[in-house]
Order: sequence, then C-alpha cells, then structure tokens
Amino acid sequence: MAGDKDDGSINYVKAAFHWQYNLITLAGALGFAVVSASGLPLLLAAGAELIYLSTIPQNSRFQRLVRSWQFAEQKKQQQRGLSDLFRELPPEMRSRYARLDAVCQAIRENYKRLSSTSQMFAEQMESKLDGLSQSYVRLLNSAFHHRQYLNTTNPDTIRKESAALQADLEKEPPRVQEINRKRIEILGKRIEKFDKIKENCQIVDAQCAAIEDVLQLIRDQSVTMHDPQQISEHLDNLVKDVEQTEETVREVEGIFDLSPLGMPDFDPGDLGNTGKTYGGRVRN
Repeated sequence: MAGDKDDGSINYVKAAFHWQYNLITLAGALGFAVVSASGLPLLLAAGAELIYLSTIPQNSRFQRLVRSWQFAEQKKQQQRGLSDLFRELPPEMRSRYARLDAVCQAIRENYKRLSSTSQMFAEQMESKLDGLSQSYVRLLNSAFHHRQYLNTTNPDTIRKESAALQADLEKEPPRVQEINRKRIEILGKRIEKFDKIKENCQIVDAQCAAIEDVLQLIRDQSVTMHDPQQISEHLDNLVKDVEQTEETVREVEGIFDLSPLGMPDFDPGDLGNTGKTYGGRVRN
C-alpha cells in the first residue's frame, strides 16, 4: 500500500507530540496542576512525556498509523486540486467528463457480478479507473488552457512584427539595434513555443479520445466478461500511454511562461536608456 512506504520525510516525534490524545493528556495535567495549585502534576507529566516521546515514535504500528494519516491527507489535497481543475473547465468539457464517468461506473457495476475468486481483479480495476479518471481531468484542463493560449495568440502577427523589426534593423542607432535583435530573438521563441503548444494540444486531444475509446470497449467487453485478466491488460496498456502523455504535458508546461522578462539574456535595464519601450509585451 502507498501508505506503508516511508520516504524518510516524516517526523514521527513531532507527529507523536501533536497526536490529539497526547495533547489532551498534557492539557489535563496542566488543568490538574492549576486546580491543585501544585507543580507536581506538571513534573510527572513532563517525565511521562519524555518516556512517551522516546518510545512511541519508534513503534512500527505508530509509524504505520502516521503514514496512513499522511497518505490520507495527500489524497485529500490531490482531490482538492482535481476539484479546482474541474471547476476551471467549460461546460462542454464537464459534460465530456460526466460521460466518461458514467462509462467507468458501468464498468464497476459489471465487475461486481464477478465471482468471489475474481474480486481481486475488481479491486485492481477500481484503482486503475480512479487513476484514469484523475488523469482525464488533468488532460482536459491542459487542453482547455492550451486552446485558450492558441485562441489568443496570432502567430502571423508575431511573424510580421519580427519581419518589420528585421527590415528596419540597420537603420536604427546601435543601441536600438541591440535591443531589437533581442526582440527578434524573443519573437522567434514565441513562434517556436506556439508551434510546440499546438502540437501538444493535438497530443492531449488524441489521448483523451483514446481514453474514451478504450474505456467504452472495456465497458462493452465487461457485459459478457469471461476473462477479466484480458480486460485488465487493456487498462494497463492505457495507463502506460496516459502516463507518457502526462509526462509530455509536464515538459511543455514551462512553455506558458511567455513573458519576455523570462527570456535568457534579457536585461530590463536595456530599456531604460532609449526613452522607448522596445521590450514590452508583444502584441498578438
């Protein structure tokens, strides 16, 4: 289980101290000390706390419990993040997800009819369907933002502006030439990024369609299922494809930083000596 893995990042002593039962005990000792007007309860509590903090954090059962807390919290954060991504989607993409979710639910219902000896396949299927649904939301969100960028960026305008700068370059003073060469470089990078985003958008669209097709096939096959292992293999192959696509999306995420100030060798101080704004945001 994911919650049984220890990556060394957990402070078990801190977790033991902040455990609600420990805090309740400490609060009780403090309250008793106040009522009795004696410091003895605090001394006894301090001694017991030292013993507690030196033993409980080393206990394997407690460590598993803390890891389960961490895993549950990570799941909650992941779910909140997915909910935020889903809320960003336009209505047509939300409807698209709803249709896929209905297909997943039909697959789950069909798997419930399996014999008890085949229920392990149902558990594996549940985990894979959840993972694919989450990936599908992330891909839809990426496709949405890709299209927003493509719809608000005109590559022809960028090319024309670059060509105009290039044509007038030799007529400008040396300092202006230096700045405009950097602008031409920036505009070239914007064209390159536009092409990459356009290609990536096509990849994401194709992967979303592939998820829909494969899950619909699995739903159809699960109606008269004879070999759940074969269907599970279909999902395994799909999961691998989706993971590769998501990795591609992550690699292209940096493309959305289109500010000229994020470009290499761009010095904002270059703009202050000319009396003109040559390095401002490029018009689309």
